[in-house]
Amino acid sequence: MGEMVQLHAKDGHVLDAYVVQPGVPAKGGVVILQEIFGVSAHIRAVADRFADDDGFVVVAPSLFDRIERGVDLTDEGEDRQRAMALLAKFDIEKAVDDVAAAVQCERCFRNVKKIGVVGYCLGGTLAWLSAARLPIHAAVGYYGGRISQYLAEQPKVPMMLHFGELDTHIPQSEVDAIAKAHPKVQIYRYPSGHAFNREGSAAYSAACARRARERTLAFLNLHLA
Repeated sequence: MGEMVQLHAKDGHVLDAYVVQPGVPAKGGVVILQEIFGVSAHIRAVADRFADDDGFVVVAPSLFDRIERGVDLTDEGEDRQRAMALLAKFDIEKAVDDVAAAVQCERCFRNVKKIGVVGYCLGGTLAWLSAARLPIHAAVGYYGGRISQYLAEQPKVPMMLHFGELDTHIPQSEVDAIAKAHPKVQIYRYPSGHAFNREGSAAYSAACARRARERTLAFLNLHLA
């Protein structure tokens, strides 16, 4: 189980973050970037697993804190509508600053030499921007729906992307465009729709989530451990 701490962005904004320390000497650090549902039970479970099972220090910043604090939603009904309303107010440039605050949290990543970013959906796009702009060592993005808007930005660190072939939110033509513009980026496609890693939801695909996680973990171990 993790704890909530406060991070400080360069413009003075203070945001919360869910931090989990492994029970063994850390092999590296991972910043987990949320979907549009906040630092939800799903995101906290993802963070817990990277710490407890895989030995990373994990920080999951609350990227909606500039709009509303403590966002923790499901992906159904009124929660989904509320999430979409929050997304409409979201400033992705400010969010990059908030991710930077997580990456640069010295008390969180004490004795950690290398830090990576793993993002999901909205966080997948932010993982791309983090790879291009922030002092990290590797990045992984799951079904980032806006990456095609930032093709001119060049990842400066090793980058891995996961997409669903049946994703109705991200056309395969956009994935093709990313692959063409950035041939060094590792891109994997799965026989699934959007959000196939979100366990407990209708979109979840156990087989695709397991294979993507195996690839992600091998990638992080290679570049961070």
